[in-house]
Amino acid sequence: MKRWLLVALVVVSAFIGAILGAMLTIRHVTDQPSYNSIEQRQNVRALPVANFDTTYRVSGGLNFEKAAKLVTPAVVHIRTVLGMGSFSLNALDNYMNPHAQSSGSGVIVTDDGYIVTNHHVIEEASSIEVVMNNNQRFYAKVVGKDPSTDLALLKIKAKNLPFVKYGNSDATALGEWVLAIGNPFDLTSTVTAGIVSARARNIGILRDKNNLQIESFIQTDAAVNPGNSGGALVNLNGELIGINSAIATATGSYSGYSFAIPVSLVKKIADDLLEFGQVQRGLLGVQIADVTAQLADEQKLDVVQGVFIRGVNEGSAAEVAGIQTGDVIEAVNRHPVAGVSEMQEWVARHRPGQTIEVTYRRAGTTRTVKAVLKKIDGSQQMVRLAAPKPEGIELQDLTYSELNRLNLHEGVRVKSVGGSPWTKAGIPIGFIITHLDKVPVDSTEDFYGILQWKRGGVLIEGIEQNGERGTFAVDLP
Repeated sequence: MKRWLLVALVVVSAFIGAILGAMLTIRHVTDQPSYNSIEQRQNVRALPVANFDTTYRVSGGLNFEKAAKLVTPAVVHIRTVLGMGSFSLNALDNYMNPHAQSSGSGVIVTDDGYIVTNHHVIEEASSIEVVMNNNQRFYAKVVGKDPSTDLALLKIKAKNLPFVKYGNSDATALGEWVLAIGNPFDLTSTVTAGIVSARARNIGILRDKNNLQIESFIQTDAAVNPGNSGGALVNLNGELIGINSAIATATGSYSGYSFAIPVSLVKKIADDLLEFGQVQRGLLGVQIADVTAQLADEQKLDVVQGVFIRGVNEGSAAEVAGIQTGDVIEAVNRHPVAGVSEMQEWVARHRPGQTIEVTYRRAGTTRTVKAVLKKIDGSQQMVRLAAPKPEGIELQDLTYSELNRLNLHEGVRVKSVGGSPWTKAGIPIGFIITHLDKVPVDSTEDFYGILQWKRGGVLIEGIEQNGERGTFAVDLP
C-alpha cells in the first residue's frame, strides 16, 4: 500500500512539474501576447474606477487632481537615437555614439508594456528609450507603425505597469475640460488643461503615398509643445480620449491650439498593429469632397453639408453597394458626417471584409445601403506582416532548460554565420544573443521583428560559450 502511494505521489509530482515547466517555458521563451485587443486586456486588468459624466459642471471651481494623479504614472518620456550609420563602441558604457537625438511622449495602454505614441516620434529611430515617471528605464521595440494616421505601437518587457484606460472620444463635447500630459521641452510629466475646441479637424499635415492619410483631430486649447507628441489627452475621469500629435503654430511653439488623434481611431490602429504588425485598412473606394455652399450651388444639391462623391472606383465596395458619382454621404453607421475628415475616420475604424451602413442623398431622396469594405488592391484578406530573415546569419531558439541552466530569461543562439555584416562584426557560432540595441530578444521571431526596423549601426549583446558577456557592433545596410 505504501509503495502504491509512493508511485502515485511520484506520478502526480511529475505531472505538476510538467505543467509548471510548460507555463514557465511559455512565459520566458515567448513575448507574444495572448490577446488581439488592447481594450479587452484593459477591461480584464483595470482597477474599478468611479464612472461619471465627464462633461458635468463643477460648482466652486475645477479640480484636475484625480485625473492627473491617475494618468501621469502611465505617460512616458520617449528618447530616440536617430540617423545611425557606422559607429564605434564606447568603452565606458558599451553603447553607440549617437549622431542625433530627439524626444517625445508615449502612453502605456496595457499592464504588460504596450505603448502608443506618434509615428513621427520614432520614425527614424535606431534606438528607443522609454523613461517612466518614476525614472525606471526600458528599451522598446517597434511592434508596428502607421504614417497615414501618425500612430505607432511599442513594447517594453515589463509587468504590472500603470496604464491609461480607453475612454470614448465620440462622447466628447465642445467645451468639455480635458488634460494634456506629456514631456514638452524635456520637462517630464507636465500636465496642462484646456477645453475641447472642435472635433474632426483636418489641418493638412499628414502625407501618404496612396493618399490615404486620415486627419480627424480633436482640437483643444490645452498647452502642447514639442515633446508632447505621443502624450495623453484625457477627460476628467482620467480616461484616454486622444493622443496628442500636433500644434497650430507659426513659431514652432504653442500658439493657442493643439490637436489629438481620437482614441476611437487609436484603438483600431493599435489592435491592427498588435495582431498583424500593420494596419488593415478597409476602404469604400470613392473620390470625395466636402459639401460647401459653393459646391451645393454648382451641383444643384438640396443639402449644404456632407461628403460629395466625385467618383467611384471600379469594383470597389461603394460600386458594389450601388453608390454613384453625385451622391452625398450623410452618415456612416447612422452617425452623421459633416465632411470628409469625419467620414474617413468612421470608415477607417473598420477592417477589410467588415460591413458598414452608408446613408446618402440622391435626387432629393435619402437612401441607406450596406457596403463590405475592401483593401486598396480590392481584396478582403488580412495578412500579418512577416519580418524578413536577415541574410548571413542563422539563429535557433533556446529551450527552457537551456535558459534555466544559463540563468537567462531570454536569448537566441547563433547557429551559423556566413556573410557580411555579421561575419565582419566577428559574431562567433554558439554566441547567445540576449539583447539587440538594449531590447531583450525572446525568440528568433522576436529578433527578426526587432531587426526589421533597424538601419545603420546596431548593438548586439549576449553570452559567449565560455559564459562571459560579449558585445558586437553590426553595421546594417
